Amino acid sequence: MVFDVSVALTWILYLALFPMAFFWFRRAWRIVVKRDFSEVALKRGVPPPNAEKYAPFEMIINLIAGTVAAVVIVSVAFGQLDYNTWTAIAGSTIWCKFFIGFALSRQAHASVPRPKAEKA
Repeated sequence: MVFDVSVALTWILYLALFPMAFFWFRRAWRIVVKRDFSEVALKRGVPPPNAEKYAPFEMIINLIAGTVAAVVIVSVAFGQLDYNTWTAIAGSTIWCKFFIGFALSRQAHASVPRPKAEKA
């Protein structure tokens, strides 16, 4: 095996799955057990005023993404998935989690009235 850019990127993707799965499981845990809605549907770092309404959706998104990442980690470690399969699953999971989370945050903040700019 020759160490080149593709090997380095493969290792980066695989090793990045560990903290991503941890943070996604931690966010789901905070929503379900601790009832902490401070990280639900964030837009520019601010949760919506009715974050509890969107908490189940955020929890499901994080739980599914974390579970898929954990399954990929274990499957790659045991050699059950070939390279093309696990990179496709991992990449699709990451992108889908970000896009669905983005859509949820925009939906949660859509009903919030924007402050009007003051006239000078």
